[in-house]
Amino acid sequence: MNFLVTGGAGFIGSHLVERLVSSGHKVTVLDSLNTGKKENLSSVMDKIEFVCGDIRNYDLLRELIKNKDGVFHEAALASVQESFTKPTEYHDVNVNGTENILKLAKEFGIKVVYASSSSVYGNPTKIPIKEDDPKNPINPYAQTKLDDEKLASQYAKNGVQVIGLRYFNVFGERQSQTYAGVIKKFVQMVRYNQPPVINGDGSQTRDFVYVGDVVEANIAAMKSKVRHGFFNVGTNTTISVSELADLIIAAFGSSLKPVHGPELAGDVKVTRADITLANELLGWEPKINIKDWLKSVIKAKTNLDLITN
Repeated sequence: MNFLVTGGAGFIGSHLVERLVSSGHKVTVLDSLNTGKKENLSSVMDKIEFVCGDIRNYDLLRELIKNKDGVFHEAALASVQESFTKPTEYHDVNVNGTENILKLAKEFGIKVVYASSSSVYGNPTKIPIKEDDPKNPINPYAQTKLDDEKLASQYAKNGVQVIGLRYFNVFGERQSQTYAGVIKKFVQMVRYNQPPVINGDGSQTRDFVYVGDVVEANIAAMKSKVRHGFFNVGTNTTISVSELADLIIAAFGSSLKPVHGPELAGDVKVTRADITLANELLGWEPKINIKDWLKSVIKAKTNLDLITN
């Protein structure tokens, strides 16, 4: 099949592109290279069409989408902290850019699988979080993701096939500061014998999901007969930030002790995904556990650059 991947040079997008290419699909990547990197696609660059461009460029998008079988939409501005200082730009890229894709999906009758976020829930009222639980975004980035979902629902009523995947905290090779950035930060610090800095008291918990599992969720959603819906993509397990720091320190065999800094604005306290719906309707479940993955990667040492660079 012939797919467009927006944000395909980014952390998650590049892994998705590699997976599609390995399965024999034809792939076009659209990426502004604002945060994405061409080197993330080095293993497949000669097998794809790469276009440097912006999802706000409607005419460019139309040319790229008109002959595709589907769109994986990963492009977004995704820094919670930056979204407080650039709310208008975040809305323009994340919401207006997404609507461009939905308009064209309606015109050409193709399916869209796109990256939503667990941040739409804000601080949850109960754990684990189910898809129909209250939505209460607590930062401008999260609000753009909720606005995208409202758009997706509107377009779905007009016949567009669109599935939103609510990613929890994605980790893995080539991870950015945006997705599960705390892992990258802690590994970088401990690797060079510096104490990891925890924002707040460290009691905040996260549901970390491996990037390869996220890719499989995207593939499953595109293949599925589900026309519209929103699905949690997590693991239904948690680890606290303090536990994460201790795990990384221990894996390096270090005697360092974490230090604490101020809490970050817009940072949720608890995340944990109920993934029953994705399992039942998409046939998806995660395979990789963060604790085992971190221990193996840190032990191997030769793979550390895949996290920290």
